Formats: sequence, structure tokens, C-alpha cells
Amino acid sequence: MSTLSVPLPPNLDEFVRNQVKNGLASNKADVVRKALKLLREEEAINEVLRAEKEPILRGDLRKLAKKLK
Repeated sequence: MSTLSVPLPPNLDEFVRNQVKNGLASNKADVVRKALKLLREEEAINEVLRAEKEPILRGDLRKLAKKLK
């Protein structure tokens, strides 16, 4: 596992601290991991929505879903 240091503006730093304080995450890294997971899921959803707009869908959606995990 790698470590990443990211400077946060005060409002995001406060949000992260509140997530931990309120028991919604075990620590600051947990907040960031959860946020990145949600971002990855959002991008996967957007990719499917873009693909649905294509006139012809090709490929196996189950295989696509496995690649997104």
C-alpha cells in the first residue's frame, strides 16, 4: 500500500476531521479511501451511461463490470 500526502483547504480538512469525530470513518485515511471509492463508482456509472447513448453496444457488460472492481 502506498502513502499519499495531499494538502487540503480548510473546509475539506474540517469535513475530514468531522467524519472521523462523528464515527463515520476510523481515521483520515479511511475518509479519503471512501471518497476515492465513491469517485471510482461514479466514473463507472458515467461510463455506462455514456455507453448507453452509443448507437451500438459491443462487448459483455459482465466483463466490463469485473474490470471496474
